[in-house]
Order: sequence, then C-alpha cells, then structure tokens
Amino acid sequence: MSEPSFRIEHNFLRALRTGALPAPRHALTLSAAGLSAAQLAGLFEAQVLSRCLDLEARRLQARQEGFYTIGSSGHEGMAAVAHALRPTDPAFLHYRDAAFFIQRARQVPGTTPTRDLLLSFVASSEDPIAGGRHKVLGSKRLHIPPQTSTIASHLPKAVGAAFSLALARRLGVSGAWPADSVVLCSFGDGSFNHSTAQGALNTAAWTAYRGLPLPIVFVCEDNGLAISVPTPPAWIESAMRGRPAIHYLACDGLDLLDTHRGAREAAQLARARKQPVFLHLRCVRLLGHAGSDAEQGYLSAAQIAAMEAQDPLLYGAGLLVAHGVLTASQILELYQHTAARVHAVAEQACRRPKLRTAAEVMASIVPPRRPSRARAGAGVERLASPAPLARLINHALDRLLARYPHLFLAGEDIGRKGGVYGVTLRLQAKYGAHRVIDTVLDEQSILGLALGAAHNGLLPMPEIQYLAYLHNAEDQLRGEAATLAFFSQGQFTNPLVVRIAGLAYQKGFGGHFHNDNALAVLRDVPGLIVACPSNGADAVGLLQECVRLADEEQRVVVFLEPIALYHTRDLHAPDDGLWCGTDPGPDHRLALGELGLWGEGRDLAILSYANGVYLARQAAPELQRAGIALRIVDLRWLTAIDHDRVHAAVKDCERVLIVDECRRSGSVSEELMAELCARGFDGARLARLTAADSFIPLGVAATSTLPSRAGIVEHALRLVDPRHIRQAS
Repeated sequence: MSEPSFRIEHNFLRALRTGALPAPRHALTLSAAGLSAAQLAGLFEAQVLSRCLDLEARRLQARQEGFYTIGSSGHEGMAAVAHALRPTDPAFLHYRDAAFFIQRARQVPGTTPTRDLLLSFVASSEDPIAGGRHKVLGSKRLHIPPQTSTIASHLPKAVGAAFSLALARRLGVSGAWPADSVVLCSFGDGSFNHSTAQGALNTAAWTAYRGLPLPIVFVCEDNGLAISVPTPPAWIESAMRGRPAIHYLACDGLDLLDTHRGAREAAQLARARKQPVFLHLRCVRLLGHAGSDAEQGYLSAAQIAAMEAQDPLLYGAGLLVAHGVLTASQILELYQHTAARVHAVAEQACRRPKLRTAAEVMASIVPPRRPSRARAGAGVERLASPAPLARLINHALDRLLARYPHLFLAGEDIGRKGGVYGVTLRLQAKYGAHRVIDTVLDEQSILGLALGAAHNGLLPMPEIQYLAYLHNAEDQLRGEAATLAFFSQGQFTNPLVVRIAGLAYQKGFGGHFHNDNALAVLRDVPGLIVACPSNGADAVGLLQECVRLADEEQRVVVFLEPIALYHTRDLHAPDDGLWCGTDPGPDHRLALGELGLWGEGRDLAILSYANGVYLARQAAPELQRAGIALRIVDLRWLTAIDHDRVHAAVKDCERVLIVDECRRSGSVSEELMAELCARGFDGARLARLTAADSFIPLGVAATSTLPSRAGIVEHALRLVDPRHIRQAS
C-alpha cells in the first residue's frame, strides 16, 4: 500500500523553500513573552516533532501497523503551555496535546517521547504507559495521568486534584505532588459544552467563590469545530468572560510567543492566588477530527484550505526567521531530520512485541499493593450495646477517620446535617469540615473530587445520597476510576470507597428515585468491588475491609448500604431487637468473597444479600414449622464473587432458592444460577425469586414488585419436595 500524501506538509515545505513564511501575528518581543531565543527554538522543535508523529501515525495506519490517528495538528501551540508550567505540575490532558507531552519530556532528562509515543501508536506491549492497551498521552515521570478519548470526563477529577493540594496540607499528610503545584486541565471547545465540563467549571467557581484554594488552569483549545459542528464565534469567550471566581485569559494558539505569554500569566495567577484560571487558546484543526473523519463531507474545499493556511508550524517558522533565531534553510533541515528520525523509530516500534492473550490484557485491571498508612493503635472503642445498622456504620466511620489520617468523607449534606439518615451525624463536629466535607450538589463533582484527591495520595470516601443519583455520574467510576490502573499498568491509581445508600423497601421516602434496585450499572465494571451488608455487625466488618482494600490494594470500592435496614431493630416482633448488632471491633474485617451463614439445614439453602437476607430470616420460623431444615447464605460481596465458595456452601442442600431484590434481568441472580450450574449443581434443584423488571412506584404499591417474606415462603414450599423434608428434631 502506498503511503498517504499530506497537503499541510507540502505547504509547509514549499513555504520554507520559497521563503513565503507569514509575518508574526503579534508585536511581541521575546523578553515580553518570557522566552529566550534558544527556548523559542526548543518550543518549535517540539511542534515539529508532534507534527511528524501525527503524519507518521497516519502512514502506519495505511500500512495497518497503527491503530489510532486522532492527532494534534493545529494544536501544537500547547508546547508553549507546557513550558510555562513546572514539570511536576499534574496535567490532565486533551487528546490533542502531544506537543505539550513532548515539551514537558524535554524538561525531564532521560525521557524518550518519540519512542514512547510510537510504541503507543502501534499498540506495543512495551509502551511505557498503557502497555499496548490504548494510544494515550501519559507518563508517571512527567506527572501526566493517562486520558483516552475523553469528552470532558477528566475535568471533575482535575478540579478534585486541585482541591486536594490544600486539603493534604490540612490533613497533615504528604501528597503525590508539591504543595505549591498548579493543576493543568485541557479540553476542546466541543467538550466545553458537555454537562460534565459545565459541572466541573461550576464546581471550580463555587469552590473559589467560597474562598477555598483551587489552583487550576483550564485550557480550552478552541479550534472552532466539534467534529463537524461549528462552535459559534465568540461562544467560549462569552460563556466564560466575567464568570464569577474564575479568571478569564485568552491567547493566540497559532503564535508561540503569545501563547507562552498567556500561559505564563495563567500559571502565575493560579499559583500565587490559588484560584482557577480559564485560558482560552484559539487554534485550528488540521487533518480532520481523526483518520476516519472525511472532513470534506461537511467542509468546503475553501474552508479546508483556509484552515491549512493557519498552520501553527508556518507561524512558528515565521517567528524564528523574524527574530533571527533560525533561517528557513535551517528550519527545513530540522524538519527533514526530525521526520527521518521519527520514521526510523517507527520502523523499530513496529517490530516490538504486542499483547496477545486475555491474561496479558487484563494484567493491569487490579492495581498493585502498597503499604498501609493506618495509624497503629489509633481508633475508637467498641459500642457498649447492640445498635442498628446506621449507628454501627457511623461508629465504624468514626473509628476509620481516627485510624487513617489521609481519609476524608465528602458528599451532599453529610456534615452539619449528618446525612439524610444521620449516618454521618456528629463526625464533622469531631473531625472538622476538612475531614467531613459538605459538597456542591453534583454527583459528577463529588466523584471527581474523590478521584482527583486519590491521584494525590489521599483516601477519599465520597457519598452518593441515593443509588438512583449515581447514574448521571457513573462514567466517573466506569470511564475514569476503574480504567486508570488498566491504562497505566498500575502506575497511576485512584483508590477510594464510594458509599451509596440504595436498594428498596424503605418507608421514609417512596418511589423509584429513593428506591433504586438496579445494580447492573456497578456489577459490569471490570475491577470494581461492591460490598453490601445485611446487618450492622457485617457492615462494620465489610466497611473496614473496604477501606483496607482501598488503602493497601488501591482498589476502587463501592459500599452499598440498604436504606430500609438503616434503623431496623426488630426481626419478628416489635421490640425484639433481633436485628440490632454488636460492634465487632476495630480489627474485624470480612475478606473479599467471604460469605455469611445462618443455619445448617440441608433441605433448602436460601442464597441472598441485604434485604433478602432479612426477609429470609423473617420467613425462617414458618419454613421450619413446615419441617424444612434451612440454611441462609449471605453473599455480602456482589462483585468478585467466589463461586467455588458459594457452591461449597450449598452443594449438600437438596434445593437452593436465590432471593434477589434487584430486577430479574441483569441481576446477580443470573450470575449465581449460571455459575452453580457450571459447577454441576442440577438446575432442576434451583429457583430464584427476584424483583419484577419494573421501576418502583409510590405509596402502598411500593413493595408490590419486590420479593417478600410471604413470597419466600411460597416459593420455598413449592420448591422443596415433601419427600426430601427431614424430620424436625
């Protein structure tokens, strides 16, 4: 296959040979821009390397050696932004920022950006960041966490990272970055309109408006196109200029001097004042959106030609000549030498090993372990008397905050109010507003705060008020939190424990939005752990293990709390107190996959979790009176289920009834049925009782679609063959 020809390359080379380079766009001197002649030449070299890599990526794709060609052409001015920042400033980058990556690498001796990026292009397992799993811009040494084709989903965690810089100081712990860092977050004008971006910008403004430190520079790379949809002229400026608590600056991304001037001012402002800055970088998009994008289908030939005439390499070369830094012939030699070097390294990269097996691909889903930072001996004494689930969770949180100095809670109304159900009551008064943080009402921003702080070495425990409220923010877990170790080979992690109040049966509020019984959104995220207690003692053991998993194993964990059981005290009769639990103490942890067992009967095993376990225990006396020897198995963990252990717990039983309060389609009961059968359990001996595939209504019908005590009794009696019922002792 012949290699593609690129008009922007021909235009650039022709301009160098004829001397038809454009004049500088701004009357700026080198000193006014804060650059020396050598530094300007270095920035241009980064631009040239970025361009040559873009073109080589498309040549590799034409040969079926490369796989991802969304490029940086037209956005090469980001090299000047990198130069204006410190190489230790964390950078959450737009996917068009290869020039930024290259320039930062030039600031850190011993890095090899050409080789690294080409290994990424060809999906080699030797790619030092993603190991061949994706073409990403990322490097641990360069403090650039990997981002993929993000549509603004990295903005919330960038805000969280900026917030965490001062938070780490208040917690008295060291973070991953210097305390006086500035966070850089870049994105396109199309992404600017995404609700996630707007939520992050609003949270940044809200935080700064309250006087809290937030040193972040947002860079909006405005090329005027969201793939094929034009961005209205002056839209970005109109939307951001004058926005409360965010400084608006603008610069010309086609001009290295003006870009460096603007970026330097933005960085100085954010660092000195600890306030957010919005840097509006006007640039141009060349070569279309990506290799598969046929821009001639929505742009005229004249429009494409006009964009190509705005090539930042043309203007960069013009600056070098105008300021006497390099001649046109020297620039031509530089370009040709760079292109040849890129091609030679690309040929080597094509021969490097690739991922081949599922095991190799999945090796980085689970992050590496690290030493615990829990305080030895620190803690809170046990509760003296039995208590319901909410009180025991509150006490466990108290103990965990005392033991883990880098742990903090964050969520809506969790501070002075103590949460909707009082689960975090009195914790803010004891530990302070920096340990128990009342947040803006935006789930994406709550999770973003947690992810960014986890990037910085803290241990966040965000709260989502209701499971139904997670869905508008779920990509923060799926697309950001759970993928970070995968796309960085475990070099970057964002361990956290997300507390979510959920499931059904609660009586305080009604309807779907406070009774969401769908867990599929969590269970299908690779590497995500979900714990769900049915009683207070288990809640303590599970929560303490969840925090250990995040702290030591760097896992992303969800702790799902059944709302209906928060304040439940009684099991069979009023005031029997049988669902109150005893605090098992600070060292009690229920390991991942460990099951809860009640009873030793072999006629019937009821396999369930949360409210289903409670209902099964309520049904137990009636089933026992019917002569059924009963066993109840509590899953406790709803992902990473140890199915061998589950099978061992029920294999000697005549029948198994799975009680699943979630919807029949997409529920954990489907997985349990399949895995038991795969291990040889006779499907005829299995049955399941689930919720209907319905939303939950309001009022007296609120539990009509859900499993019930009576329903469990009915299904159990129908399932168990009377001939197999053992005589009650």
